[in-house]
Amino acid sequence: MSLFTELGMRYPIIQAPMAGVQGSELALAVTGAGGLGSLPAAMLTSSELRSELEHLSQSGLGSFNINFFCHQQREPDPVALASWQLRLAPYYAEFGVPPPAITTAPSRAPFNEEHAAMVAEFRPAVVSFHFGLPAPELLAQVKAAGAKVFASATTVAEAIWLAHHGADAIIAQGLEAGGHRGHFLSDDLALQQSTLTLLAQILAATDLPVIAAGGIVDGKGIANALALGASAVQIGTAFLCCHEATTSAFHRTVLHSPQGQQTALTNLFSGRPARGIVNRLMRELGLLSEFAPHFPYASGALAPLRAAAEKTGDSGFSPLWAGQNVSGCRDLPASELMACWIKEAGLG
Repeated sequence: MSLFTELGMRYPIIQAPMAGVQGSELALAVTGAGGLGSLPAAMLTSSELRSELEHLSQSGLGSFNINFFCHQQREPDPVALASWQLRLAPYYAEFGVPPPAITTAPSRAPFNEEHAAMVAEFRPAVVSFHFGLPAPELLAQVKAAGAKVFASATTVAEAIWLAHHGADAIIAQGLEAGGHRGHFLSDDLALQQSTLTLLAQILAATDLPVIAAGGIVDGKGIANALALGASAVQIGTAFLCCHEATTSAFHRTVLHSPQGQQTALTNLFSGRPARGIVNRLMRELGLLSEFAPHFPYASGALAPLRAAAEKTGDSGFSPLWAGQNVSGCRDLPASELMACWIKEAGLG
């Protein structure tokens, strides 16, 4: 029995966890349609996470994936934070907003004991990790709860490391993928490869199931990845315009515009490289800036600018995460989009 059959998936399609643009509704819709729905947990408070997990567990629809970040939380650098605010000073003046008080509170918590306790309580079928794996004692708690462990790799070296440290499946995150890069062994972006190239190389290096992620937006892409040996695909960007997603109106508009076709990796919004649609901040400050404080502290200073701009429908200071291929974004219920892909891929 394959891992994905064991999870009760009718189709080898995983909805990528996308913090900020979805909650449990999208995950429910995808699992209900025969795939594996995912909930991004890294930006949720404890009460928010509990509420979402209760909603998922009470649905009775089947298996779900709960995704966590497991980066090494570094102490904030007050000098770097002050320098970043100075860099943003002209924008504060333009929008007539004061710079926020320099905060040390992280906006994205790495996987911790409290998270592990919730996993033990709600027992999701899959727990996936971005930026490596948590400490061995925390990973052991996840395994003891019966969850399968998925983790992102952006290089073959990362895939081999994950295979040796307890992952049950590898998510091959190609350079085309939207959102944060999952790299954890090296910050050198030149080491990262396109999805299908990475997929082939990871398949040759490990016997674990490999999930292709990045640039897959339709049935043809799904079929191609499966034909090359992927056990499943993980799709994010193409779900952004689904009815169940919480993607903002201006983000949806940009996805359907010519602007949506230009994406790039930037560290401006969080301090770590992530792929999003190029906007004003990225054009004017440069895509990868030495002034951006390390993850996750860059976002705090941007918060008032983002809020002020968004009130006028201006997305120039908002992270518009998206993969390189936005052509699959369709205004449909997730179940209908899934049905289209299943038919196109010949999976029905």
